[in-house]
Amino acid sequence: MHQPRRRDRRPARRVSSQPARRQAFRIPAAGADVVLVGYFSARQKDFESLMASAATELAAHGARVVARIVQRRGVSDGGARKMGLPYSSRTLLTYGKVREVAQACERADADAVIFAASLTERQRRTLTGMLGRPVESLSDILPAG
Repeated sequence: MHQPRRRDRRPARRVSSQPARRQAFRIPAAGADVVLVGYFSARQKDFESLMASAATELAAHGARVVARIVQRRGVSDGGARKMGLPYSSRTLLTYGKVREVAQACERADADAVIFAASLTERQRRTLTGMLGRPVESLSDILPAG
């Protein structure tokens, strides 16, 4: 016998016809305390110099890097073909590393979290909600030069 269709009881999600305007994070002139987070493949051997140059760029724009956290994607989890992929499409990082970033933010009373890697809008929103402070990509806050 054919059963009648059940109606979904969840309210419909209303999507605005206007895209949401995202306010870009600005580093205050007095200096913001930021946590710098890097995500690198195990193939990238010079990640320490990349983190140091990112910290130098942030310092030149008035920010104080109060903590540096690196997530490495190694060959042991899934083989070499997956090294360039993020651990999580929602957060880019593993859950434990997100917890570590949150603890570093609490300890240092950081104003923002800056990722050396580029983030999608969804990752930015998710991480901002999880960490309770603005999350931005380094390429989004520094002028292209």
